[in-house]
Amino acid sequence: MSRHAIAGDPRFFQRTGPHDLAAVAKAAGAAAPESALTLAGVAPLQVAGPEHVSFLDNRRYLAALRASQAGAVIVHPDLAAEVPASAVALTTAEPYAAWARVCALFHPEPPAHPGIHATALIEAGAAIDPGAEIGPYVVVGAGAEIGPGCRIAAGVVIGPGVVLGADCRIGALVSISHALIGSRVTIFPGARIGQDGFGFATTATGFLSVPQLGRVVIGDDVEIGANTTIDRGSAQDTVIGAGSRLDNLVQIAHNVRLGRMCVIVAQAGISGSAVLEDFVVMGGQAGMVGHIRIGAKARIGAQAGVIGNVAAGADMVGSPALPGREFFQQVATLRRLTRGRLAGGRGRKPTSDAAGKKDTD
Repeated sequence: MSRHAIAGDPRFFQRTGPHDLAAVAKAAGAAAPESALTLAGVAPLQVAGPEHVSFLDNRRYLAALRASQAGAVIVHPDLAAEVPASAVALTTAEPYAAWARVCALFHPEPPAHPGIHATALIEAGAAIDPGAEIGPYVVVGAGAEIGPGCRIAAGVVIGPGVVLGADCRIGALVSISHALIGSRVTIFPGARIGQDGFGFATTATGFLSVPQLGRVVIGDDVEIGANTTIDRGSAQDTVIGAGSRLDNLVQIAHNVRLGRMCVIVAQAGISGSAVLEDFVVMGGQAGMVGHIRIGAKARIGAQAGVIGNVAAGADMVGSPALPGREFFQQVATLRRLTRGRLAGGRGRKPTSDAAGKKDTD
């Protein structure tokens, strides 16, 4: 097997095409000259051949662009002159977005294959659209609703009363309860949605679990990564705003509210009743305490620990998290102090106290 395999192994990804240059340019939303060129697929610059379309969105890889054998390359207009004479430049202000659309042209998501597998368990009162695909060993609880075009993979458990809108894609072994889910939502394998939140009272004789009576409400066009967990609300709802992207292994606690188009990166954790306004980005392994508000378009750095409200548009890093400028000023000051202390201590001979202990400071 080639060490540099071309993208889209047909064992795993269905393919359309070949497509002529005009169709590829239309999908990309890019400008292109008239040409009889036909393209069979997509590939990285380093391994693309004359039958492939590739892209560049980072000047660090200009050398790879200049050496590429691709038939067509998606680039920003500023880089069109760098495209080899053997390739056609497809120019657009947003090369990466264009690349996403071209990849989807050649490798579209497989459609649902309507029907219910013989091993699935569908409880009485569940409403499954005839256009939905229900895989092996799926369990659908009483009163649940599955919309048209949904694809439910093997081993999924959908609890009573759960609602899925149209064209949702639910990966293997996902469990969903107490949830209302919009359309075109993708949930990757192993995710857990709607389980009890972490709520208990402390009494003289031990812990007393507090009933979790809220729901999980997920907007349209959300993606939820593998093994991510989203607790249902305690009395309010846990809400994931439309268009948001949650990476793998994210923890969302009860009553959390994410606005539209938020991005939460892997292993991040959000404590109960925190509110993230629209377009917040939270880096990997970051964490935040509960009952705080993060303003719109704020960015939380990787491994940051957020313990208070964050203003809209702020960049926060460190633990406890500070505005980026303040954090790096503190780091620079600490380095200067450390260097000065080390420089001042060079060449000093150790001294001994009366007990014979050496003091090297």
